[in-house]
Amino acid sequence: MIQILLRLFFRLPFAALYGSMTLFLTIVHNVFLLYYVDMFVSIYKIDKLSFWLGEIAFLIWNSVNDPLFGWMSDRGLLQTSNLVHPIDIVLLRLKRLSWSGPLFAISFSLFWFKWFHPGLQFIICLCLYDGFLTTVELQHTALLADLAVRAHERTLLNKNSSVFSAVGSISVFMSYMFWNKTTQLPFQVFCICVALFSVVGFLISTRCLISHCETQKKLREDFIKYGELDQRDAHLGSSIGFNKYLKQLVVNHNFRWFISMNLLQVFHCHFNSNFFPLFLDTLIGDAVSPGVGPFLLGISFVLPHVNNLYFLKLCKQHGVYKVINWLFYIKLMLAVVMLIMGSKNIWFLCVFIASNRVFTEGTCKLLNLVVSDLVDEDVVTHERDQAASALLFGVSSLLSKPGQTLAPLIGTSLIAFYTGEDIFNKNSFVPIQPHDHSSSSWLSKQEACFALLTVVPILCAVLQIIAWSRFTLHGSRLAKIKSAR
Repeated sequence: MIQILLRLFFRLPFAALYGSMTLFLTIVHNVFLLYYVDMFVSIYKIDKLSFWLGEIAFLIWNSVNDPLFGWMSDRGLLQTSNLVHPIDIVLLRLKRLSWSGPLFAISFSLFWFKWFHPGLQFIICLCLYDGFLTTVELQHTALLADLAVRAHERTLLNKNSSVFSAVGSISVFMSYMFWNKTTQLPFQVFCICVALFSVVGFLISTRCLISHCETQKKLREDFIKYGELDQRDAHLGSSIGFNKYLKQLVVNHNFRWFISMNLLQVFHCHFNSNFFPLFLDTLIGDAVSPGVGPFLLGISFVLPHVNNLYFLKLCKQHGVYKVINWLFYIKLMLAVVMLIMGSKNIWFLCVFIASNRVFTEGTCKLLNLVVSDLVDEDVVTHERDQAASALLFGVSSLLSKPGQTLAPLIGTSLIAFYTGEDIFNKNSFVPIQPHDHSSSSWLSKQEACFALLTVVPILCAVLQIIAWSRFTLHGSRLAKIKSAR
């Protein structure tokens, strides 16, 4: 069976093999996002203190590990006195994926069986899972910059990733068939099967990619003489520390404006994910059939990948910068129309709730192309011998992570402020303001949710349009960078 799978994989194009790794990542990660909290809270009965301590530990680890792993991965590329062949860099990343991918899937399986004190198991599982997830994502996204420089080549790699990610989203629909709070065995078996599929997939895909790269390296007659053909004596023996590298990034005009825009994008993406069920329950509720909610949730995971195929086609014709700019204006336009129409138009509200998440997630999936362009700019501007792709992706992720934390904090605080209701305790009423709690003093929960649903996209879109207008790495500037590299 393994031999048959190997033969099938070896016949796949290189771009398809690269994209297939997102299938083995997505099929696991979507299940994790949907069920890990419910598993520990509803089934393992973790206490509130342990849960929040675990989340705080996870928040710290989640913020630190991106630049840490990026620096550990790429510091040799910044400090070495010997030029490294590009294929060797790709092979190094693939070999890291060959062990981090299977370990990522194994760490996923640890969530679904109670094997330790719930509080300690929660922290251990989260930190292990996020550590391997970060390693896989950094190495995979760094390959996007290392494998290709031309825009259409990167678009092809991203396109294949989107196709396989859409296929991986099927686990969202399948999981509903097995999830049961009273009987966990079917769901546990399902998760083990998903994990095994991911382990085998990572092992086979990385093996095929490594074999392909080694073959290409042997065919290249110049790889031994690479250091002689590309002598840059002024930089041989030079080294650069993390602090200096970070300072060079921070003074980069385009990097600063990209981080500003991306911070808002991460905030909006997680705001939509965090409050998606609340918006469905509060604004739609019993006005539609019970199956509409799960259907909207399911397609909100699948459609961003499908839409991305069309967005990538537009990127090929018009450039990534223009497509992202258009998406910001579409987000602004839809939110304004929804605000004008009001919350009584239920079916348009359903479409808006789903499309708001779909377009926002779709924009996120194009941003790796922008970071890859920033890698090119960094290499050319500072005349680096090799690109520190994983490190730049890691630093970018670190500076955007606050949006992930701010989204639930700001959302829940605003709901409590305007309604006086603690959404975590539906039977309580939190007196936030000292004045009389009359109907004229407080918004209803439905009014507050509708205001958040429409106003947040409007504010994010306006600020993102302003920040994105200051980004200059497009058009002739980008073409010049590409040709120089």
